[in-house]
Amino acid sequence: MVTAIVIPIICLYFYWLTRKEMRESYEEWDSLNTVPEEAIISGEVVHISESRQRFYYYRYIHVLELAIQSKEKKYSKIKKITPMMKSAKIPSVAIGDSVHLYGNWKDDFFQVGRIDIPEKTISTKE
Repeated sequence: MVTAIVIPIICLYFYWLTRKEMRESYEEWDSLNTVPEEAIISGEVVHISESRQRFYYYRYIHVLELAIQSKEKKYSKIKKITPMMKSAKIPSVAIGDSVHLYGNWKDDFFQVGRIDIPEKTISTKE
């Protein structure tokens, strides 16, 4: 009699817990699009690295890592993180492009929210 009551309650609790975790992970994944523009880095692109990484189970992110040479110094830990959605527009930059990167500093890298290329408009892959 007790097991007929307790087992469904345990199953419902774990179902509710799993749904809550999935909702939180989706909100965190979706919030990667919004980066506060607190700082600007301007310079010339000297290195580009692109990768696709797993964020949470079946959710992926596109990571564009850049190295920028400005007049003063070289910045090498710069990342543009984009959630891989159907409507995602992945920016493409080439080595030698002069760029303005808007974003903020996280722990030990600069997270980019927007990329401006003064000479041309940003082309995107879809």
